[in-house]
Amino acid sequence: MHGKSAEEKAGFRAMLRKDPIAQKAAVDEYFKHWDNKSAGTETQEIRDARKAEYATLTRHYYNLATDLYEYGWGASFHFCRFAYGENFHQAIARHEHYLAHKMGLQEGMNVLDVGCGVGGPAREIAKFAGVNITGLNNNDYQIERAIRYASKEGLSKQLNFTKGDFMQMSFPADTFDAVYAIEATVHAPSLEGVYSQIYRVLKPGGVFGVYEWVMTENYDNDNPHHREVRLGIEQGDGISNMVKISEALQAIKNAGFELEFHDDLADKPDATPWYYPLAGDFRMMGSYWDFFTIARMTKLGRGAIHKFVGGLEMIGIAPHGTQKTANSLAVAADNLVAGGKEKLFTPMYLMVARKPKTYRS
Repeated sequence: MHGKSAEEKAGFRAMLRKDPIAQKAAVDEYFKHWDNKSAGTETQEIRDARKAEYATLTRHYYNLATDLYEYGWGASFHFCRFAYGENFHQAIARHEHYLAHKMGLQEGMNVLDVGCGVGGPAREIAKFAGVNITGLNNNDYQIERAIRYASKEGLSKQLNFTKGDFMQMSFPADTFDAVYAIEATVHAPSLEGVYSQIYRVLKPGGVFGVYEWVMTENYDNDNPHHREVRLGIEQGDGISNMVKISEALQAIKNAGFELEFHDDLADKPDATPWYYPLAGDFRMMGSYWDFFTIARMTKLGRGAIHKFVGGLEMIGIAPHGTQKTANSLAVAADNLVAGGKEKLFTPMYLMVARKPKTYRS
């Protein structure tokens, strides 16, 4: 599908170099899980079917969305908090530094990044903490780009990337000093399942830190609007089964971890909310550098991008399904903002836990 597009510098140019037949197949395979399946008609059987195909669901999603993410967001596919006057990229890096700090990462540690994307956080944390990081990912295209970026920044000796399923890790038990996951384990069909795999590959006494996507305790699955928000986020972000905070906390304990710290970083009295880049509201602009970040998400900006991408697809420059994927991301953005404003959802529930030095096998 991707051909040599992984070698492109920019996400937008890479997007234009896809194999059109493979792209269409990926679009069809991904959207079969969502088309004509509204929140009002959703059943447990439909959710179970998505969970059963979590690996292919996630892989197809990132085959379609990676270039759009890089073009519109950057190389670190996650949200963050914003301090007064702080620009977008500074805030993204600070969010990564904070996780490394809370985990107590030390120079020379061997660390696993679960669901590493194109390696943005791994590169930042490697530079910040001096650790050696293995990035785990089930998407070949993202791995190719992560390797390319690491080489470009002279980090190839500190970073390596490997393909694998985080529900069935191939690493030997007791391999890593620390493991982190940044908004990635939400793609698992079972949080207890993926946390148990992380527990297994951690050394005794090792630390696990995660920014988890979860619905808050305000979420009521019997409320049609709440379900619509959840489903919109899931569809636009390749998620098979999102759960509530209480379920995530229970999952990490059931996996065997000793929970040392947990907090919803989205529920802080920040002057600028985490969802501001998606809201299209210039009143939330932290610096002049953020003008174009916000402009893209205004009604005018989104309409222009919609027509532009549609036009490229119509004349055969952009591959089939690019506009449909972009539209799905826009729906997700609207529901992420609604979930944030209504305190139904958080993308940054932070949990730091430790594998006991004496542990059950």
